Amino acid sequence: MHIVECKTRFPYPPLHKYHQPGDLVIGVIASQSLTISDVATFHKEPQPTTFEELTIVTKNYQHILALAFAVKEINENPQILPNTSLGFHIYENYFSAKWAYYDAIQFTSTPESFVPNYKCDTHNNLLAVIMGLNFQTYQQVAILLDLYKIPQLIYGSSPVMNDKTPGLPFYQMVPNEGLQYVGIRSLLLHFRWTWIGVLTRDNEKGEWFVQTVLPFFSQSDICFAFIEKVPKTNVVSDVGDLMQRGTKIHDKIFGSQANVVLLYGETYSITTLLWLPYVSELLNVTKKVQGKVWIVTAQMEFLSFTFQRTFNKDMFHGTVAFSFHSSDPPGFHEYVKSVNPSSMTTDGFIRDFWQQSFACVFPSTWGDKVEWKPCMGTETLESLPRSIFERGMTGHSYSIYNAVHAVAHAFHAMSRLTRRAMADSGELKLQNELWWQLHPFLRSVSFNNSAGDNVSFDHNEQLIAGLDINNWVISPNQSFHRVKIGAMDSQVPPGEALTINEDAMTWHSWFEQIQPLSLCNDHCHPGSSKKVKEGEPFCCYDCIKCPEGKISDQEDMNDCFKCTEDYYSNQGHDFCIPRNISFLSYEEPLGISLAFSALSLSVITGLVLGTFMKHHNTPIIKANNRNLTYTLLISLLLCFLSALLFIGQPQKWTCLLRQTAFGIIFSAALSCVLAKTITVVLAFVATKPGSRMRKWVGKRMANAIVLSCSLIQAGICTVWLATSPPFSDTDYHSVVEEIILQCNEGSITMFYSVLSYMGFLSIVSFIIAFLARRLPDSFNEAKLITFSMLVFCSVWLSFVPTYLSTKGKHMVAVEIFSILASSAGLLGCLFFPKCYIIVLRPELNKREQLVRRNH
Repeated sequence: MHIVECKTRFPYPPLHKYHQPGDLVIGVIASQSLTISDVATFHKEPQPTTFEELTIVTKNYQHILALAFAVKEINENPQILPNTSLGFHIYENYFSAKWAYYDAIQFTSTPESFVPNYKCDTHNNLLAVIMGLNFQTYQQVAILLDLYKIPQLIYGSSPVMNDKTPGLPFYQMVPNEGLQYVGIRSLLLHFRWTWIGVLTRDNEKGEWFVQTVLPFFSQSDICFAFIEKVPKTNVVSDVGDLMQRGTKIHDKIFGSQANVVLLYGETYSITTLLWLPYVSELLNVTKKVQGKVWIVTAQMEFLSFTFQRTFNKDMFHGTVAFSFHSSDPPGFHEYVKSVNPSSMTTDGFIRDFWQQSFACVFPSTWGDKVEWKPCMGTETLESLPRSIFERGMTGHSYSIYNAVHAVAHAFHAMSRLTRRAMADSGELKLQNELWWQLHPFLRSVSFNNSAGDNVSFDHNEQLIAGLDINNWVISPNQSFHRVKIGAMDSQVPPGEALTINEDAMTWHSWFEQIQPLSLCNDHCHPGSSKKVKEGEPFCCYDCIKCPEGKISDQEDMNDCFKCTEDYYSNQGHDFCIPRNISFLSYEEPLGISLAFSALSLSVITGLVLGTFMKHHNTPIIKANNRNLTYTLLISLLLCFLSALLFIGQPQKWTCLLRQTAFGIIFSAALSCVLAKTITVVLAFVATKPGSRMRKWVGKRMANAIVLSCSLIQAGICTVWLATSPPFSDTDYHSVVEEIILQCNEGSITMFYSVLSYMGFLSIVSFIIAFLARRLPDSFNEAKLITFSMLVFCSVWLSFVPTYLSTKGKHMVAVEIFSILASSAGLLGCLFFPKCYIIVLRPELNKREQLVRRNH
C-alpha cells in the first residue's frame, strides 16, 4: 500500500494569500480582489519593474475586510459558536478556470499538499466555500464541489444561477437577478425613457443579457438606439484595433440622441469606460463627450485602477446605479480605521494594496530597484478617494459579510442537534461526512444580523432581499459620493416594488438639473396619435392629428378613440365635451317664431272663415260652392295648427300624429282646391246648349272629389301606421355637438308616398286651373287657383332638397316653414282678393257688378 505523507508539499506555492486558522474554516475563491491583467506564470509572485505594471483594483480589498470583520464578530460572540473558532482561507484564481479548479481541489486535500480526495490533517475543517466567480470559473468549481456536497455561497450573480440545476449545493447571497431587471424597466417607464443605448461586455454574460433581458424591455415599448459590446482585452491585444473599436463605441454613445445608456458588465467594467474621454483626445474624434444618464447594474461598482485615480470621472456624474442592499454593521468603520500592514500580519494582500493605494513602496519588497517614497504604515484609509477604497460596506462586501454569518448560524443550529466531541481535545469538529448535513439548516436559516437586516433564503436558495438605487455624484475635485435615491422591494408586487425620490436625484451638468428626456422623437401631445415610421423601431414615430370625432387625452397614444355617445371631441381633440340635447322647443327664438306664425295664420284663417260665414249670402261667396269654401278654410286652419305638433320634445303620440295628420289635412285642402277647379270647368261646359255635363254640376260632384281624394291619403297613412309607424328616436350622428331628439319616420318610402300624393293633387289642380284660366265665366276662380298652386308647388319643390340638406331641429323647422308657407299661399291667393271686396269694396259684391266686370 502506498502511503502519502502529510508533509509532502505541492511543487508550486499555494495560491492562498490570506490565511486565518480556526476550528472551522470557510474557503474563499476570489477573482475580484487582486491582479486584473493576465499573469504569464503563477509559479512565483509577479515582479514588476515599474510602478504602473502592477494594476490592482484596490477598492475590492474591502471585500477581504468584510470577511475578516464577520469572522471577528462571530468569534467574539459566544452565543453563535461557543467554544469554537472560525477561520478562513482566501484563494486567488486570477480569472483563470484552471486555477479556480486547482483551488477547489485543495479544499479536499491536506493543506500545503496536493493529493486530491486525501486529507490526513484533522485541523481547520472546511465548513463552506464562498465564491465570487465569473461564468467560466463557476462551472468548473461547482461541478467539483457538488461531488462533495460542500455548501457554496455566491456573492456575485451570473445568468446560470437563474436556471441552475435543482440540487446544486450553492446559495446566492444576492436577490434574484430578475429583480433588478424589473427595477430597471420600472425606472425607465417612470421617467419615460423609451429610447436608450445598451453597453455590455463581449462575453457569454453580455450575450445572455442581449438575448434574454432586452426582449423583456421591448415588451414595455422600450427601444434601443444602439447595442454595443466592449471587446475583451488581454496583454497581447492589438492596441490599434482596441483603439479603433473604442472610437466606434465612443461615437455610438455620444453621437446618439439617446440620453440614457444602460451599462451591463462585470465589477471592473467602469475601469474600461474611464478611457472613453481620452479616446477623442488621442484620435481627434469629432464627437465630444457629453452628458448621459448611465444606468448601472448591481454587478458593477464605481472603481478604478490605481493609475486611473487622476482620470476625469465627470462622465459618470449623475449615474443611476442599482446595487445589492447594504448596511454598515456597528463597529465596521472602527475596524477599517485600525487596518494597517503591521496589524494584519497574516494578510497576504495588504502590502500590495497599501503600495498601490498610497503610491509608496515597502523597501523590503522592492529593494533598490525603484526609487519611490517609502510606505510608513501610518497612512490612513480615510484619506483615499472612494474610487480607490470604500470605507462603508458595498453591496458585494455586505453579501460576503452575510454569507459568513449565514454559515455560522446554520452550523450553530445543526450543532445543537449533532454535537460530537472528539477525544482528548474536547473541541467540536465537523467531520467531512457531515458537509451535506449543513444544507437543510442553510436553507431554513433566518436571523437578523448586527445591522438589523434579516437574512434568509427563498425556495431557490436565493437571498430574500431588495436592491438599493443610488445616485453617483462626482464633485469638482473628483471625489465620489453615493446617494441613495430609491429601492426595489422584493416582497411586493412588481408594479409596486420601485420607490424613487426624484427630489434627491442629481443629473449631469449637461442637463442643467432638468430631468433629461430620452426619446427617438418628441412626445405626441394629446389630440394626436402615433404613426410608426416604416423601417424604424417602434419608438420612432410621427404624430398625426386625431380625425374628427376622436380624441387622445394622453401623450403618445397608439390610436385615438371615440367619445361616448353623450360626448363629442373638442377642437383640439384632447378631451370630450358633453353634447347638448337638441330639439325644436318653444323656449328658443326659432320655435317661438314658428309657433307664433302658426297661431297668427290660424287666427287669420279663422277671421276669414268668420267673414265668409257672416257674408255667406253675398254673390262672391255663393259663386263657387260656399260649402266647399268653408271646408277649404277649415282644412287650412287645421294645417296651420298641425305645425304645432312639430314643435316641442318628440313624444310617441306626437310622432304618430305629425306626418299622418299633416298629410290627411293637406290632402283634404288640396282636394277642395281640385274640386273647385273641376267645378269651374264643368260649370263652363254645362252652360253650352245641349251639354250632357249639366248633370255633373253640383254639390254632390264636389263632395265626391273631396271625400275620395282624402280617403286615398288616409289609406296611405293607415298602411304607414300599420306597417312601420313613426316613433321617437335619438340621433347621435347627424350633428357632432348635439344629441338630436327627433321623430323617426319609420318608413321613408311611406313618408315620401304621402308627399308624392299631395304633389300629385297639386299638379293636377295646377294643370286644370291653368287650362281653365281664360274661360269666360262670370265667377271663374281658375286664375286664383293657378297662382295659388304655383306658389304651393314652388314651396314643396324647394322643400325636398332643403329638407335633405339640413340636420336636427333645422330639418323640422324647414318642414314647418313649408307647411305654413304653402298654406299661407293658398289662403292668400284664394281668399284675400275676395276679402278685399267683402270688407273694403262691398259695392262690388253685387251680381250686376260681377257680371259687368267679367264682360
